[in-house]
Amino acid sequence: MITCGFIGLGLIGGSIARALKKNREDIRILACDPNPQTRSLALSQLVTDEALEAPGEALFDCDFVFLCAPVSCNGENLEKILPYLKESCILTDVGSVKTPIYRQVQSMGLTDRFIGGHPMTGSERVGFANSKASLLENAYYIMTPAPDVPEQKVEQFRQLVLSTGAILLQIDCERHDYVTAAVSHLPHIIASSLVNLVKGHDDNGLMKAIAAGGFKDITRIASSSPVMWQQICLTNTDNIRSLLQDYIDALETVKGELDRRDADSLYGFFDGARLYRESFVDASSGPIKKAYTIRVTIPDETGSLAEVATLLASNSISIKNIGISHNREAEEGVLIIEFYEQAAIDKAVALLTGQNFEVALR
Repeated sequence: MITCGFIGLGLIGGSIARALKKNREDIRILACDPNPQTRSLALSQLVTDEALEAPGEALFDCDFVFLCAPVSCNGENLEKILPYLKESCILTDVGSVKTPIYRQVQSMGLTDRFIGGHPMTGSERVGFANSKASLLENAYYIMTPAPDVPEQKVEQFRQLVLSTGAILLQIDCERHDYVTAAVSHLPHIIASSLVNLVKGHDDNGLMKAIAAGGFKDITRIASSSPVMWQQICLTNTDNIRSLLQDYIDALETVKGELDRRDADSLYGFFDGARLYRESFVDASSGPIKKAYTIRVTIPDETGSLAEVATLLASNSISIKNIGISHNREAEEGVLIIEFYEQAAIDKAVALLTGQNFEVALR
């Protein structure tokens, strides 16, 4: 039996624990979390076998310990749990910034047992109550082993993570922080800045009322936890500042092209972005999971919505969310349906088009 300890049991820690429990029969979960509701829920749902308010001697049984509290708390928690760890225990974390924790690991002489981890996944909703085993499936899980960790321990950790359904990627901690600053941290700043820009110019609420697909898509990540992103900005500051300046310079370049009405340069700007964007792998990895959404054009008459919902339900297709779009900009449908997985979309599209509904993929 393998015992995994979790220091903090929020969205990510809870999802990892659920995935391990779901996919392996040899896993025992021990969780430490100060929230009594979280501990009670985790025990009642059989996600954890033991739940503690604070670290203690029970951690001696752990073969792996996951630091899953906010980035700013991991250093303090590492010091709290150290007296209760056996030497063979593998330490890891789930933070999206790696360099600060590595500096502390090095100062504490733990470079032979620490393997940093970053599941590139998440949700707009936070907390253990919103955790789910499927959150790790097909998401990149970056591992950044400290230089002195034996290969045997690295392989043990690799096999543990693979059992969650994640896709492993191994890089060093400094490279990790630069890459995630570019593809995750900076985009959150940009999305939030754009939302705040519109908010500042939206005197009568009209902009919010008519905000359609394009604006919502590129600002969706602005709904993430402000506390988490505050901490990320304060711990990966240098990388974010450098890339933010590059982005500001790029915007200045576009502004100059607009000032000059430079048609060729503007076309190259949009076409280059289009080609590179289309080369991306369409996977569910990333800080915010992919939305499985379609739009269905329905006639404006009584029973139309019920007809679609009944058709899907009678064919055992689970609907995550359903609603009406009142803004038709860049949209071919008015009924918006969100599913839990790609397979449900494929089945729904076949059924709906077979009944002569006009369907558009998001």
